[in-house]
Amino acid sequence: MTEPGFAERFHGRTAAGVPRWAVWTAYAVALTALPSGIWRILAMIGGAPLLETDPAVMADATALEAGPWWYIVALSVVSEALAFLAVGLVTVWGEVWPRWVPLLRGRPVPVWAAAVPAALGAAALMILPYAMVMYAFGLGIDGEPTRLVVHGWQNAVFWIAYLPLAAWGPLLAVLTVHYVRRRTAGAQVRLVPAR
Repeated sequence: MTEPGFAERFHGRTAAGVPRWAVWTAYAVALTALPSGIWRILAMIGGAPLLETDPAVMADATALEAGPWWYIVALSVVSEALAFLAVGLVTVWGEVWPRWVPLLRGRPVPVWAAAVPAALGAAALMILPYAMVMYAFGLGIDGEPTRLVVHGWQNAVFWIAYLPLAAWGPLLAVLTVHYVRRRTAGAQVRLVPAR
């Protein structure tokens, strides 16, 4: 028996019947939230000169808009953790509950227990491409002018960090459809009457 590689030890064994494109798509989804999280932490906590801070604008900002450090870190960590769950759609732990889950360990994960949250997440994440378009026009998703001010190279760095988020929803939707089709294909075959 061969020793598992780093990726397999980190995310688990790839499930049977999962094509390489689906595995790479799951990895891509897991990485979509990482650049924005790093940008957010560096710009808003680390003091990196990645955005302009206008004291007049920040004086009117709410506590969450002003970004207390714990909120910025929590948003980044939770976003990355949610993005990483896409890997479950192509690995064994997305089909069989892991050993560390009490009461459920070793039991099959019902298809819809994984697919429904993934589909709802993909649908909710479709707001991100819209948000990117609105930001390009200097507006927030509510149509009001944004409080975020970036100029020149800061604008380029912002787009490099945040544009991958626009792919999160569509990629997750593709993976979810693939997961449902792959997991239910055996059930459909069993429904065909024998001759």
